[in-house]
Amino acid sequence: MTTPLSATALEQLFHNARSHSHWQQRPVSDETLHQLFDLLKLCPTSANCSPARFVFLKTAAAKEKLRPFLMEGNVDKTMAAPVCVIVAQDMQFYEHLPRLFPHADARSWFEGNDAAIAATAARNSSLQAAYLIMAARALGLDCGPMSGFDNAGVDQAFFADGRFKSNVLINLGYGEAGKLHARSPRFAFDEACQIL
Repeated sequence: MTTPLSATALEQLFHNARSHSHWQQRPVSDETLHQLFDLLKLCPTSANCSPARFVFLKTAAAKEKLRPFLMEGNVDKTMAAPVCVIVAQDMQFYEHLPRLFPHADARSWFEGNDAAIAATAARNSSLQAAYLIMAARALGLDCGPMSGFDNAGVDQAFFADGRFKSNVLINLGYGEAGKLHARSPRFAFDEACQIL
C-alpha cells in the first residue's frame, strides 16, 4: 500500500464526514451490514483478538428495547436512525485465540487474568467501533456514535448471560446534511502532537 487515497475518498472518509443526528427515511440493507462487517473485520486488533460483537438494531421493537437506557438527548435520533449498532465486547474473547492467532498460545496470556482481559477487550472493541465508522463511511453511510446510555441496563436487556458488555452505540443510515450544525473546532497539530 504505497498509493494515497484520492482527494475524493479523503473527503468522504474525513473532511466531509460528520456525526449525524437527523436521518433520511432510507433503509440500510442487511447486505450493506454484511459488507460493513466484512470490511471492519480486516482491520488490526492485538493478537487478532477481535473482541467486538455487533448487534444491529433495525426493527422498531429492537430499538424500543433499547429506548429506556438512552440518555434523553439520544432517544429521538436513535429511534429515527435506520440502524443502531450496539458495539459490545466479548469478555471471553480469548477462547477464540487458538483459531484467530494460531501461531502462539495467546489464550494463556489472558485466561485467569481479569485485568488483561478487561483492558484488552475495551481497547480493541473501541478500535473496532472506530473501524466500523470508517467502513460505514466508505460504503456511503453516515454515523452517529454515542456514549450517552446506561451500560448496565443495555447489558441486562441484551446480554443477560454477562459474557458481552456494551461499549458504544453507533447510529447508522443516510444523514440529513442540511440539519448539521457547523463543525466544532479541532486541535492544531502543535496542541495535540509531538515529534521526538
